[in-house]
Amino acid sequence: MIYLTLFYEFFKIGLFAIGGGLVTIPFLFDLSEKYHWFTTADLTNMIAISESTPGPLGVNMATFAGYQVSGILGGICATIGLVTPSVIIILIIAKLLKKFKENIWVSGLLSGIRPAVIALILFAGLEVAKLTLLNWKNWLFFILFFVLIHYQKKSPIFYICLSALIGIVFKL
Repeated sequence: MIYLTLFYEFFKIGLFAIGGGLVTIPFLFDLSEKYHWFTTADLTNMIAISESTPGPLGVNMATFAGYQVSGILGGICATIGLVTPSVIIILIIAKLLKKFKENIWVSGLLSGIRPAVIALILFAGLEVAKLTLLNWKNWLFFILFFVLIHYQKKSPIFYICLSALIGIVFKL
């Protein structure tokens, strides 16, 4: 039964996570409250691990959450549940895109979804900030990385490795 629940809950997340992996974060907060499968601290760690590992953030988080709940099979069920709606929607869109490419309703729909996606990503960022920026050290490193990323156009891999090193050295 847990496998079906994992599939179903992550299927719902995948169905409404328009805009990428960061949009899944508010849904995961809801899952943590509904099922108590993981704590908000676990969720923060999931985000950090998912951002640091190869692959899409949402898929990494679904796999990690499913694994936390019910091992390897749980990770597989959650991941398949998350990606199934995308596969179905992409197949449908690919079939219909040529026909409705210039349709004013489709254009309006997509224009309306964009601001909602930005709001979901902003909400996720603020929730992660509330969980992470709890002391002056974290604020200091947040400001430092914000400035570095803005002025030093280096690879994201550089910043991930540097932040991991700083976290290890300063035990953040």
